[in-house]
Amino acid sequence: MNKLSLLLLVMVAQTCAQQNFLRELEPMGDFPSKLKEVSGLELADDGHYWVIEDSGNQDEIYKIDDKGHLKESLEIDHAKNEDWEDLAMDKEGNLYIGDFGNNQNERDDLVIYKVPKDELDRKKPNADKIKFRYPQQNDFPPKKDSLYFDTEGFFHLNGHLYIFTKNRTRPYSGKTLMYRVPDEEGSYEAEFLGSLFLCGDQNRCSVTSADISPDGKTIALLSYGLVFLLTDFTAPDFSQATIKIVDLKTNTQIESVCFADDKTLIIADEKNPFGGQHLYKYTID
Repeated sequence: MNKLSLLLLVMVAQTCAQQNFLRELEPMGDFPSKLKEVSGLELADDGHYWVIEDSGNQDEIYKIDDKGHLKESLEIDHAKNEDWEDLAMDKEGNLYIGDFGNNQNERDDLVIYKVPKDELDRKKPNADKIKFRYPQQNDFPPKKDSLYFDTEGFFHLNGHLYIFTKNRTRPYSGKTLMYRVPDEEGSYEAEFLGSLFLCGDQNRCSVTSADISPDGKTIALLSYGLVFLLTDFTAPDFSQATIKIVDLKTNTQIESVCFADDKTLIIADEKNPFGGQHLYKYTID
């Protein structure tokens, strides 16, 4: 069997294992006018939420309540917002900022900022730098059929940060590449964990955010209008996970997801011509 036939067989098998559902988001509130491009979202220790904005915005994290109202903002010291795309938090309360947005696949300065829990009480928190590179990327940018190295989604689990890349390949392959790096300051070659076929629509199937439930049993991969719920996996191998696809019935630019508890997702969208700049809730059946 040639490589193309094998790839098609794997893609068909994975597609058959996926289940598709329709579900509307439940509105919670609206963001203030200054937060038009929320790109990352994470639950804070006090029940509020941390959010960030992406490229072209401030080097700040913002705390909001469950109505989207702004409670405070913190400038991260010695951290430049090249393209902040997602947030993660570990069980000790340390916050991670993913500065790995890479639309053109040409960056060689990817970094995750680790903000220790005790720094979040300061007006200008310090952050450690977790620098990394993808071992599969040798050209900046690579050819169009290898544009896998933009990133907008990650989460923390058991001492590692798990990264899911955003697919910009042409022709579109429908895959996200999976990596992990340690959660400590340093420079790393990311550990390649394999790839996961999500779906074949280039306008809907690329990962824009990721999170894992507090009990570690469900992964949410957000895309444009869809959320992929992964279960029945054993980390670090997610390739055999059961995938449930939920169509969120929205055409706004949904960019951020986090778990409020094991069965509740909080989702945010950016402002676009169809609307957006809102905070939503989705309850997993």
